[in-house]
Amino acid sequence: MRSDPNGKAPLGLKIAAAAGLLFLHLPILLIFVYAFTTEDRSYQWPPPGLTLKWFAVTWNRPDVWEALGLSVRVAAISTVMALILGTLCAAAVSRTKFFGRETISLLVILPIALPGIITGIALRSAFNLADVPFSFWTIVLGHATFCVVVVYNNAIARFRRTSGSLIEASMDLGADGFQTFRHVVLPNIGTALLAGGMLAFALSFDEVIVTTFTAGQQATLPIWMLEELVRPRQRPVTNVVAMVVVLVTFLPILAAYYLTRDGDRIAGSGK
Repeated sequence: MRSDPNGKAPLGLKIAAAAGLLFLHLPILLIFVYAFTTEDRSYQWPPPGLTLKWFAVTWNRPDVWEALGLSVRVAAISTVMALILGTLCAAAVSRTKFFGRETISLLVILPIALPGIITGIALRSAFNLADVPFSFWTIVLGHATFCVVVVYNNAIARFRRTSGSLIEASMDLGADGFQTFRHVVLPNIGTALLAGGMLAFALSFDEVIVTTFTAGQQATLPIWMLEELVRPRQRPVTNVVAMVVVLVTFLPILAAYYLTRDGDRIAGSGK
């Protein structure tokens, strides 16, 4: 394919890109459309009519609020745990040299590389072996295993682009470890941690497979949606909830993108 000297993409490439985007996002648009349909049992196309009543129905469903509250609490606590553990792991791997460092780095990212069902089965087996009853905290621990990886990847990339001379200069000027972290390290890695935390929250909020093996009788919002699809009562309610999930997961991902796109502009990098 010949390149355009003016830098414009060929028409065929534009059509292929548009077709790819349509293939990816058309199902999401259908979810939004079916949230307004007047039909409550099946998915007719085109919808027989449009209505806003399902938003009021969803608002008054206590099971939706219960599942939403559980998902938010799990995602929030899992994210906090991931921020602490992921940052500490990234600092240790990027700033110190010791035997087995690369092996530890591989083990940290392994949970997100493995299929979710493997992680779920492993966690369930571990909880059964330790005689730990399934509860809110088993869900949190399950989600934290892969949320740590997201924070770790963001933090270690930023640590490696932050010049070590800044830390050395801070220590030479009399700052202790906490002051150096607060005034030098944290300003340089802050946006990466915020982005990693947002991605971890979004990942935890819509997790299904690991939750299935660690939740017991509790239902997070994605699990609730699956159950509603299996035993449908008011299908448009599921689509309204799906819209909420899309927004809750899309906004943190968008914010994380804008926070990290200029990540190469780090104080002291390249010196």
